[in-house]
Amino acid sequence: MAAPDKPAGKQSATGDIDSSAAKMRKTADLPIGEWVGALGGKVPTPGGGAAAAVAAAVGAASGAMAAIYTTRKKDEQAADEVHGTVAAKAKKISEELRAASEVFITGADDDASAYADLQSTWKKDCTLSPEEKKAIEARALEVPVGILRRCHLHATTVAAFLPQCNPNIISDAKVALHLLAGAACAAFQTVLVNRPPQDLEEELRGLLAEMRRMEEEVLTVSPKS
Repeated sequence: MAAPDKPAGKQSATGDIDSSAAKMRKTADLPIGEWVGALGGKVPTPGGGAAAAVAAAVGAASGAMAAIYTTRKKDEQAADEVHGTVAAKAKKISEELRAASEVFITGADDDASAYADLQSTWKKDCTLSPEEKKAIEARALEVPVGILRRCHLHATTVAAFLPQCNPNIISDAKVALHLLAGAACAAFQTVLVNRPPQDLEEELRGLLAEMRRMEEEVLTVSPKS
């Protein structure tokens, strides 16, 4: 979610301010270059929360790629206690991570929407009740919390899959792990801005610590020659 001091209007390359609502398009429909350009511009959204969501989407997609490339003939013949074969497990993981990447992309739009609602509560002429404002603030916190928790869930899946991953593409699985961990840290910064209760902050810090341990493990293991 964007920082509170970002302007309420969308500024074009010429400096003109247009309505953000009129210009808002779904993240999934934007070319990556256009989206990155908007992120770097003087506009209220996309902001940091959306950046975390998109980074997580890229991480999940990288993991999906590594998994689907672990469906070779030898993987179809390799046994897996739960899924029958390594290939069957890899296919399931790939499908889950592809679906997760789509959810993360939607999360970028959720962040923009939640921030727009939060902005409305700061206006002097805001007529929302205290209860309505509280619900909006809760939603602003809920979005990055969800991103972080999902990053941890999928990073755990990727880390557990590494021993069975196709060694020719295992670096891409590790890329997924690092991107998911980084996205989780980024989402946590947005969580902190929204003043989470202490028990929630402690829970999330614990998830981040687990992901840091996953990263350290893959960083200390040298690729096989």
